[in-house]
Amino acid sequence: MTGPEIHDDMAAAAVSAGTDGFPILPTDVAAELAALAELSAEEGPWASGGMALLARAGVFGRFIPTDCSGSAADEPTLIATLEAIAATCLTTALAVSQWAAAVRIIATADAAVRESLLPALARGETFTTVGISQLTTSRQHLGRPALVANRKGDDWQLDGLCPWVTGADACDTIVTGAATSDGGQLFFVVPTTATGIEMDPPLEMLALSGSRTAVVRFAAVAPAHVIEPPERNAARTGGLSTTALALGSSRAAIGVVRSEATRRELLDPIATGLERELAGLQGRLARAARDGIEPDDRDTLRGDANDLVLRAAQAALTASKGAGFVKGHPTERLVRESLFFLVWSCPQSVTTARLCELAGVS
Repeated sequence: MTGPEIHDDMAAAAVSAGTDGFPILPTDVAAELAALAELSAEEGPWASGGMALLARAGVFGRFIPTDCSGSAADEPTLIATLEAIAATCLTTALAVSQWAAAVRIIATADAAVRESLLPALARGETFTTVGISQLTTSRQHLGRPALVANRKGDDWQLDGLCPWVTGADACDTIVTGAATSDGGQLFFVVPTTATGIEMDPPLEMLALSGSRTAVVRFAAVAPAHVIEPPERNAARTGGLSTTALALGSSRAAIGVVRSEATRRELLDPIATGLERELAGLQGRLARAARDGIEPDDRDTLRGDANDLVLRAAQAALTASKGAGFVKGHPTERLVRESLFFLVWSCPQSVTTARLCELAGVS
């Protein structure tokens, strides 16, 4: 299966993920995003033009309230949008998910902050990202906050680091969270040009290096805006967006198996079985986005999505035979990218269950 053929399948999959009869991504946008996937995986979706493409198509506006130049789509549509982008280009989907997480936090700020930041983000005139893994999963074993916020008169000062910031050197602002001296947490909007910020070179990772994820260090940095969380210590792990991206990546891999099945009939039941499993998980995810979901059920859904994305990628590689094992082949990239879901914002219960499965421990 050639690269262009896979791109066509990914684009078609993204278009078909519509709600109420409308495509989540217009046909031309999905096709162009798929055509940019290799470049985005290498250089990032900011440099490739993938992020600008989504902004022009109005995709960013869906995540932003109507009073700030957005279209305020409902949660099922937002989750379906992330899945569709992931089915087309996981690197771009990761960048969008981090942009969206930052936007969600900014949307809880007061009117002045919202109006100063959100309209430009909706239009793609500026870009933002989020750096809050230090509040949830990263470096929790150290027993001390990775990033702290201290009062300096009437202002705040940030010291420490964010260990995981996607697109740090491609964005205008970082929305981060820090521990305060009273044991609470606050969110801060920090310009990436602020005095005292130092960015490490982007990490060279097993996959998704194009996300330009890097460690960002803070030395007496003054944030531009302070945002009180809706609830104290409200940051949480394993939201629905990570599951959406896992299912989108699964859909791309299953598309490879389906394409190979058109030439080898023996693969047809394999593709059908994977498609049936994917549809079931998509239904569960859509219901969770519409009705809400309890934390334990959310983590179970994430674990099931992780399991599928890993198996679907390996099925795609097996179906592609030796060609898919050659570096640069789209299937080879799908396999590497599937491993990302083992480490990205993975709840401890999901991690533990996977390790027990790998070790054969019940």
